[in-house]
Amino acid sequence: MTGTAAPFAADDYRARMERAARSAAEAGLAGLLVAPGPDLVWLTGYAPTAVTERLTLLVLAPGQDPVLVVPTLEAPDAAKAVGASALTLRDWTDGKDPYAATAALLDAGGRFGISDNAWAMHLLGLQKALPGTSYASLTDALPMLRAVKDAAELELLAAAGAAADATFEEIRKVPFGGRRESEVAADLAGLLRRFGHSQVDFTIVASGPNGANPHHEVGDRVIERGDMVVLDFGGLKDGYGSDTSRTVHVGEPTDEERRVHDLVRAAQEAGFRAVRPGVPCQEVDRAARAVIADAGYGEYFIHRTGHGIGVTTHEPPYMIEGEEQPLVAGMCFSVEPGVYLPGRFGVRIEDIVTVTEDGGRRLNDTTREMVIVE
Repeated sequence: MTGTAAPFAADDYRARMERAARSAAEAGLAGLLVAPGPDLVWLTGYAPTAVTERLTLLVLAPGQDPVLVVPTLEAPDAAKAVGASALTLRDWTDGKDPYAATAALLDAGGRFGISDNAWAMHLLGLQKALPGTSYASLTDALPMLRAVKDAAELELLAAAGAAADATFEEIRKVPFGGRRESEVAADLAGLLRRFGHSQVDFTIVASGPNGANPHHEVGDRVIERGDMVVLDFGGLKDGYGSDTSRTVHVGEPTDEERRVHDLVRAAQEAGFRAVRPGVPCQEVDRAARAVIADAGYGEYFIHRTGHGIGVTTHEPPYMIEGEEQPLVAGMCFSVEPGVYLPGRFGVRIEDIVTVTEDGGRRLNDTTREMVIVE
Protein backbone atom coordinates (compact mmCIF):
# COMPACT_ATOMS: atom_id res chain seq x y z
CA MET A 1 0.00 0.00 0.00
CA THR A 2 1.44 3.32 -1.05
CA GLY A 3 0.08 6.78 -1.46
CA THR A 4 -1.16 9.38 0.95
CA ALA A 5 -3.58 8.37 3.69
CA ALA A 6 -7.02 9.91 3.49
CA PRO A 7 -7.60 13.13 5.48
CA PHE A 8 -9.26 11.77 8.60
CA ALA A 9 -8.89 13.01 12.19
CA ALA A 10 -7.47 11.17 15.20
CA ASP A 11 -10.99 10.57 16.52
CA ASP A 12 -11.89 8.77 13.30
CA TYR A 13 -9.00 6.38 13.74
CA ARG A 14 -9.78 5.93 17.43
CA ALA A 15 -13.35 4.97 16.58
CA ARG A 16 -12.15 2.50 13.93
CA MET A 17 -9.75 0.83 16.34
CA GLU A 18 -12.44 0.58 19.01
CA ARG A 19 -14.88 -0.90 16.51
CA ALA A 20 -12.28 -3.38 15.29
CA ALA A 21 -11.55 -4.52 18.85
CA ARG A 22 -15.28 -4.99 19.52
CA SER A 23 -15.70 -6.91 16.29
CA ALA A 24 -12.82 -9.17 17.28
CA ALA A 25 -14.47 -9.95 20.61
CA GLU A 26 -17.79 -10.65 18.90
CA ALA A 27 -15.98 -13.08 16.60
CA GLY A 28 -14.50 -14.92 19.57
CA LEU A 29 -11.00 -13.55 19.09
CA ALA A 30 -8.60 -12.37 21.77
CA GLY A 31 -7.57 -9.49 19.55
CA LEU A 32 -6.25 -8.33 16.20
CA LEU A 33 -2.67 -8.08 14.99
CA VAL A 34 -2.25 -5.67 12.10
CA ALA A 35 0.91 -5.48 9.99
CA PRO A 36 1.83 -2.66 7.57
CA GLY A 37 -0.62 -2.52 4.69
CA PRO A 38 -4.13 -1.32 3.96
CA ASP A 39 -5.59 -2.44 7.31
CA LEU A 40 -2.95 -0.48 9.23
CA VAL A 41 -3.53 2.62 7.08
CA TRP A 42 -7.29 2.36 7.58
CA LEU A 43 -7.00 1.88 11.35
CA THR A 44 -4.22 4.38 12.16
CA GLY A 45 -3.32 6.48 9.11
CA TYR A 46 0.23 5.10 9.31
CA ALA A 47 1.95 3.75 6.20
CA PRO A 48 5.67 3.02 6.76
CA THR A 49 7.89 4.44 4.04
CA ALA A 50 9.41 0.99 3.56
CA VAL A 51 8.21 -2.39 4.79
CA THR A 52 11.23 -4.39 5.95
CA GLU A 53 12.06 -7.45 8.02
CA ARG A 54 11.78 -5.35 11.17
CA LEU A 55 8.51 -6.05 12.98
CA THR A 56 5.81 -3.37 12.96
CA LEU A 57 2.52 -4.56 14.43
CA LEU A 58 -0.62 -2.93 15.77
CA VAL A 59 -2.14 -4.87 18.69
CA LEU A 60 -5.86 -4.39 19.30
CA ALA A 61 -7.62 -6.23 22.10
CA PRO A 62 -10.95 -5.66 23.85
CA GLY A 63 -10.52 -3.64 27.04
CA GLN A 64 -6.95 -2.63 26.21
CA ASP A 65 -5.55 0.54 24.71
CA PRO A 66 -4.21 0.06 21.17
CA VAL A 67 -0.44 -0.46 21.00
CA LEU A 68 1.76 -0.08 17.93
CA VAL A 69 4.97 -2.09 18.20
CA VAL A 70 7.48 -0.34 15.97
CA PRO A 71 11.26 -0.30 15.37
CA THR A 72 12.94 2.53 17.26
CA LEU A 73 14.38 4.04 14.09
CA GLU A 74 10.86 4.27 12.61
CA ALA A 75 9.11 5.51 15.76
CA PRO A 76 9.45 9.24 14.89
CA ASP A 77 7.59 8.71 11.61
CA ALA A 78 4.95 6.54 13.29
CA ALA A 79 4.40 9.27 15.88
CA LYS A 80 3.54 11.72 13.08
CA ALA A 81 0.62 9.60 11.85
CA VAL A 82 -2.75 11.23 12.42
CA GLY A 83 -4.00 8.27 14.44
CA ALA A 84 -0.89 8.07 16.64
CA SER A 85 -2.49 10.11 19.42
CA ALA A 86 -5.16 7.40 19.75
CA LEU A 87 -2.63 4.64 20.54
CA THR A 88 0.54 3.87 22.48
CA LEU A 89 3.83 3.46 20.65
CA ARG A 90 6.09 0.71 21.97
CA ASP A 91 9.43 0.75 20.18
CA TRP A 92 12.13 -1.89 20.10
CA THR A 93 15.78 -1.53 19.15
CA ASP A 94 17.91 -3.66 16.87
CA GLY A 95 19.41 -6.56 18.81
CA LYS A 96 16.34 -6.96 20.99
CA ASP A 97 13.61 -9.57 20.47
CA PRO A 98 10.51 -7.86 19.00
CA TYR A 99 8.43 -11.01 19.48
CA ALA A 100 9.10 -11.09 23.20
CA ALA A 101 8.07 -7.42 23.38
CA THR A 102 4.88 -8.18 21.49
CA ALA A 103 4.14 -11.36 23.45
CA ALA A 104 3.87 -9.32 26.64
CA LEU A 105 0.78 -7.63 25.12
CA LEU A 106 -1.01 -10.84 24.15
CA ASP A 107 -3.12 -13.51 25.82
CA ALA A 108 -0.77 -16.50 25.89
CA GLY A 109 -3.58 -18.88 24.96
CA GLY A 110 -5.62 -16.62 22.71
CA ARG A 111 -6.73 -16.85 19.12
CA PHE A 112 -5.95 -13.72 17.12
CA GLY A 113 -6.94 -12.30 13.79
CA ILE A 114 -3.87 -11.28 11.80
CA SER A 115 -3.74 -9.19 8.65
CA ASP A 116 -3.44 -11.21 5.46
CA ASN A 117 -0.25 -9.50 4.35
CA ALA A 118 1.70 -10.15 7.57
CA TRP A 119 5.06 -11.75 6.81
CA ALA A 120 5.33 -15.46 7.54
CA MET A 121 8.55 -14.85 9.54
CA HIS A 122 6.63 -12.54 11.90
CA LEU A 123 3.74 -14.94 12.41
CA LEU A 124 6.18 -17.80 13.04
CA GLY A 125 8.12 -15.60 15.46
CA LEU A 126 4.97 -14.91 17.46
CA GLN A 127 4.03 -18.58 17.48
CA LYS A 128 7.47 -19.47 18.80
CA ALA A 129 7.24 -16.84 21.53
CA LEU A 130 3.69 -17.90 22.49
CA PRO A 131 3.16 -21.57 21.50
CA GLY A 132 -0.34 -21.55 22.96
CA THR A 133 -1.67 -18.92 20.57
CA SER A 134 -3.47 -19.53 17.28
CA TYR A 135 -4.26 -17.28 14.36
CA ALA A 136 -6.83 -16.62 11.62
CA SER A 137 -6.48 -14.33 8.62
CA LEU A 138 -8.51 -11.14 8.87
CA THR A 139 -10.26 -11.97 5.61
CA ASP A 140 -11.55 -15.18 7.17
CA ALA A 141 -12.14 -13.87 10.69
CA LEU A 142 -13.51 -10.39 9.98
CA PRO A 143 -14.18 -10.12 6.24
CA MET A 144 -16.52 -7.14 6.68
CA LEU A 145 -14.15 -5.09 8.87
CA ARG A 146 -13.68 -2.34 6.25
CA ALA A 147 -16.71 -3.14 4.10
CA VAL A 148 -19.22 -0.53 5.33
CA LYS A 149 -17.99 2.96 4.52
CA ASP A 150 -18.89 6.11 6.41
CA ALA A 151 -19.95 9.36 4.74
CA ALA A 152 -16.39 10.70 4.42
CA GLU A 153 -15.17 7.47 2.84
CA LEU A 154 -18.07 7.47 0.40
CA GLU A 155 -17.18 11.00 -0.62
CA LEU A 156 -13.60 9.96 -1.32
CA LEU A 157 -14.72 6.91 -3.30
CA ALA A 158 -17.09 9.08 -5.31
CA ALA A 159 -14.24 11.49 -6.08
CA ALA A 160 -12.03 8.60 -7.19
CA GLY A 161 -14.85 7.34 -9.41
CA ALA A 162 -15.31 10.80 -10.92
CA ALA A 163 -11.58 10.94 -11.69
CA ALA A 164 -11.79 7.56 -13.45
CA ASP A 165 -14.80 8.84 -15.41
CA ALA A 166 -12.86 11.93 -16.47
CA THR A 167 -10.07 9.61 -17.59
CA PHE A 168 -12.45 7.64 -19.81
CA GLU A 169 -13.90 10.79 -21.33
CA GLU A 170 -10.39 11.83 -22.37
CA ILE A 171 -9.12 8.42 -23.51
CA ARG A 172 -12.02 7.99 -25.91
CA LYS A 173 -10.68 11.03 -27.78
CA VAL A 174 -7.22 9.59 -28.46
CA PRO A 175 -6.31 7.50 -31.53
CA PHE A 176 -6.53 3.73 -30.97
CA GLY A 177 -6.10 2.24 -34.44
CA GLY A 178 -2.47 1.70 -35.44
CA ARG A 179 -1.15 2.17 -31.88
CA ARG A 180 0.13 -0.47 -29.48
CA GLU A 181 -1.91 -1.51 -26.45
CA SER A 182 1.00 -0.39 -24.27
CA GLU A 183 0.78 3.14 -25.69
CA VAL A 184 -2.91 3.49 -24.87
CA ALA A 185 -2.25 2.02 -21.42
CA ALA A 186 0.39 4.68 -20.83
CA ASP A 187 -2.17 7.31 -21.82
CA LEU A 188 -4.61 5.85 -19.28
CA ALA A 189 -2.01 5.93 -16.50
CA GLY A 190 -1.09 9.53 -17.30
CA LEU A 191 -4.72 10.60 -17.29
CA LEU A 192 -5.45 8.90 -13.96
CA ARG A 193 -2.55 10.83 -12.43
CA ARG A 194 -3.64 14.04 -14.15
CA PHE A 195 -7.03 13.67 -12.49
CA GLY A 196 -5.58 13.18 -9.02
CA HIS A 197 -4.57 9.55 -8.59
CA SER A 198 -1.40 9.06 -6.56
CA GLN A 199 -1.25 5.36 -7.43
CA VAL A 200 -2.19 3.55 -10.64
CA ASP A 201 -2.93 -0.10 -9.95
CA PHE A 202 -3.85 -1.37 -13.41
CA THR A 203 -4.46 -0.17 -16.97
CA ILE A 204 -5.78 -3.09 -19.00
CA VAL A 205 -6.05 -2.45 -22.73
CA ALA A 206 -7.19 -5.71 -24.34
CA SER A 207 -7.76 -5.44 -28.07
CA GLY A 208 -9.33 -7.90 -30.48
CA PRO A 209 -8.72 -11.51 -29.37
CA ASN A 210 -6.83 -10.29 -26.29
CA GLY A 211 -10.18 -9.01 -25.00
CA ALA A 212 -11.20 -12.61 -24.32
CA ASN A 213 -8.68 -12.65 -21.44
CA PRO A 214 -10.21 -10.70 -18.53
CA HIS A 215 -6.80 -9.94 -16.97
CA HIS A 216 -4.83 -9.53 -20.17
CA GLU A 217 -1.32 -8.17 -19.61
CA VAL A 218 -0.86 -5.15 -21.81
CA GLY A 219 1.44 -5.97 -24.70
CA ASP A 220 2.78 -4.68 -27.97
CA ARG A 221 -0.12 -5.82 -30.12
CA VAL A 222 -1.05 -3.11 -32.59
CA ILE A 223 -4.74 -2.21 -32.29
CA GLU A 224 -6.49 -2.63 -35.62
CA ARG A 225 -9.56 -1.14 -37.20
CA GLY A 226 -12.46 -3.49 -36.43
CA ASP A 227 -11.14 -4.37 -32.96
CA MET A 228 -13.24 -4.42 -29.84
CA VAL A 229 -11.07 -3.04 -27.01
CA VAL A 230 -11.70 -3.71 -23.31
CA LEU A 231 -10.45 -0.91 -21.05
CA ASP A 232 -10.17 -1.65 -17.32
CA PHE A 233 -8.30 0.84 -15.16
CA GLY A 234 -8.05 2.22 -11.66
CA GLY A 235 -5.93 3.02 -8.65
CA LEU A 236 -5.93 5.20 -5.56
CA LYS A 237 -6.90 8.84 -5.20
CA ASP A 238 -6.50 10.37 -1.73
CA GLY A 239 -6.17 6.85 -0.34
CA TYR A 240 -9.36 5.40 -1.87
CA GLY A 241 -9.85 3.28 -4.96
CA SER A 242 -11.28 3.60 -8.42
CA ASP A 243 -11.98 0.76 -10.84
CA THR A 244 -14.03 0.99 -14.02
CA SER A 245 -14.31 -0.89 -17.31
CA ARG A 246 -15.70 0.19 -20.63
CA THR A 247 -15.47 -1.60 -23.98
CA VAL A 248 -14.94 0.54 -27.06
CA HIS A 249 -14.77 -0.33 -30.76
CA VAL A 250 -12.34 0.92 -33.39
CA GLY A 251 -14.60 1.86 -36.27
CA GLU A 252 -18.02 0.38 -36.89
CA PRO A 253 -18.82 -2.89 -35.04
CA THR A 254 -20.49 -5.94 -36.54
CA ASP A 255 -24.05 -6.85 -35.65
CA GLU A 256 -22.75 -9.64 -33.38
CA GLU A 257 -20.39 -7.32 -31.57
CA ARG A 258 -23.23 -4.88 -30.95
CA ARG A 259 -25.46 -7.71 -29.76
CA VAL A 260 -22.88 -8.99 -27.26
CA HIS A 261 -22.16 -5.48 -26.03
CA ASP A 262 -25.88 -4.82 -25.53
CA LEU A 263 -26.17 -8.14 -23.69
CA VAL A 264 -23.40 -7.26 -21.25
CA ARG A 265 -24.91 -3.81 -20.75
CA ALA A 266 -28.26 -5.42 -19.89
CA ALA A 267 -26.54 -7.83 -17.48
CA GLN A 268 -24.73 -4.96 -15.80
CA GLU A 269 -28.00 -3.09 -15.40
CA ALA A 270 -29.65 -6.20 -13.92
CA GLY A 271 -26.82 -6.61 -11.42
CA PHE A 272 -27.11 -2.96 -10.43
CA ARG A 273 -30.88 -3.17 -9.99
CA ALA A 274 -30.45 -6.15 -7.65
CA VAL A 275 -28.54 -3.97 -5.17
CA ARG A 276 -30.43 -3.06 -2.00
CA PRO A 277 -29.93 -3.57 1.74
CA GLY A 278 -30.53 -7.09 3.03
CA VAL A 279 -30.02 -8.82 -0.32
CA PRO A 280 -27.29 -11.50 -0.20
CA CYS A 281 -24.21 -10.66 -2.26
CA GLN A 282 -24.78 -13.72 -4.43
CA GLU A 283 -28.06 -12.28 -5.71
CA VAL A 284 -26.16 -9.52 -7.53
CA ASP A 285 -24.12 -12.20 -9.28
CA ARG A 286 -27.21 -14.26 -10.04
CA ALA A 287 -29.08 -11.31 -11.53
CA ALA A 288 -26.27 -10.38 -13.91
CA ARG A 289 -25.38 -13.97 -14.76
CA ALA A 290 -28.97 -14.94 -15.57
CA VAL A 291 -29.17 -12.35 -18.35
CA ILE A 292 -26.04 -13.70 -20.01
CA ALA A 293 -26.96 -17.35 -19.48
CA ASP A 294 -30.46 -16.87 -20.87
CA ALA A 295 -28.95 -15.48 -24.06
CA GLY A 296 -26.79 -18.60 -24.46
CA TYR A 297 -23.47 -17.07 -23.43
CA GLY A 298 -23.28 -18.38 -19.86
CA GLU A 299 -20.09 -20.40 -20.40
CA TYR A 300 -18.33 -17.23 -21.56
CA PHE A 301 -18.90 -15.28 -18.32
CA ILE A 302 -15.91 -16.68 -16.47
CA HIS A 303 -15.45 -14.56 -13.34
CA ARG A 304 -17.44 -13.22 -10.37
CA THR A 305 -19.69 -10.24 -10.90
CA GLY A 306 -17.95 -7.96 -8.43
CA HIS A 307 -15.56 -7.20 -5.59
CA GLY A 308 -15.44 -4.68 -2.79
CA ILE A 309 -13.36 -1.53 -3.00
CA GLY A 310 -12.05 0.96 -0.44
CA VAL A 311 -8.46 1.59 0.63
CA THR A 312 -7.61 -1.22 -1.77
CA THR A 313 -9.08 -1.80 -5.22
CA HIS A 314 -10.03 -5.42 -4.36
CA GLU A 315 -11.44 -6.36 -0.95
CA PRO A 316 -14.55 -8.00 0.57
CA PRO A 317 -17.45 -8.28 -0.06
CA TYR A 318 -17.50 -10.35 -3.24
CA MET A 319 -20.49 -10.69 -5.57
CA ILE A 320 -20.28 -14.42 -6.24
CA GLU A 321 -22.47 -17.51 -5.93
CA GLY A 322 -22.27 -18.89 -2.39
CA GLU A 323 -21.64 -15.51 -0.70
CA GLU A 324 -24.66 -15.08 1.57
CA GLN A 325 -23.42 -11.93 3.35
CA PRO A 326 -26.34 -9.46 3.21
CA LEU A 327 -25.71 -6.10 1.60
CA VAL A 328 -25.54 -3.20 4.06
CA ALA A 329 -25.92 0.50 3.32
CA GLY A 330 -22.43 1.96 2.84
CA MET A 331 -20.89 -1.09 1.17
CA CYS A 332 -19.09 -0.33 -2.10
CA PHE A 333 -18.26 -2.85 -4.80
CA SER A 334 -17.98 -3.35 -8.53
CA VAL A 335 -20.69 -4.72 -10.79
CA GLU A 336 -18.78 -5.97 -13.83
CA PRO A 337 -20.22 -8.81 -15.89
CA GLY A 338 -18.47 -9.79 -19.09
CA VAL A 339 -18.56 -12.10 -22.08
CA TYR A 340 -15.29 -13.51 -23.41
CA LEU A 341 -15.23 -15.32 -26.76
CA PRO A 342 -11.87 -17.14 -27.11
CA GLY A 343 -9.81 -16.09 -30.07
CA ARG A 344 -12.30 -13.39 -31.04
CA PHE A 345 -13.17 -10.59 -28.62
CA GLY A 346 -14.45 -9.74 -25.15
CA VAL A 347 -16.80 -7.21 -23.57
CA ARG A 348 -16.86 -5.99 -19.96
CA ILE A 349 -18.78 -3.07 -18.45
CA GLU A 350 -18.01 -2.10 -14.85
CA ASP A 351 -19.24 0.49 -12.38
CA ILE A 352 -18.50 0.93 -8.71
CA VAL A 353 -21.79 0.87 -6.81
CA THR A 354 -22.59 1.81 -3.23
CA VAL A 355 -25.54 0.45 -1.29
CA THR A 356 -28.00 3.14 -0.18
CA GLU A 357 -30.86 2.91 2.31
CA ASP A 358 -33.27 1.81 -0.41
CA GLY A 359 -31.19 0.57 -3.33
CA GLY A 360 -27.88 1.38 -4.98
CA ARG A 361 -26.01 4.36 -6.41
CA ARG A 362 -23.43 4.22 -9.18
CA LEU A 363 -20.12 5.98 -8.59
CA ASN A 364 -19.32 5.82 -12.33
CA ASP A 365 -21.49 7.77 -14.74
CA THR A 366 -19.86 7.51 -18.17
CA THR A 367 -21.98 6.06 -20.93
CA ARG A 368 -22.47 2.33 -21.00
CA GLU A 369 -23.52 2.46 -24.66
CA MET A 370 -21.11 1.32 -27.37
CA VAL A 371 -18.43 3.98 -27.90
CA ILE A 372 -16.77 4.20 -31.32
CA VAL A 373 -13.13 5.33 -31.34
CA GLU A 374 -10.71 6.01 -34.16
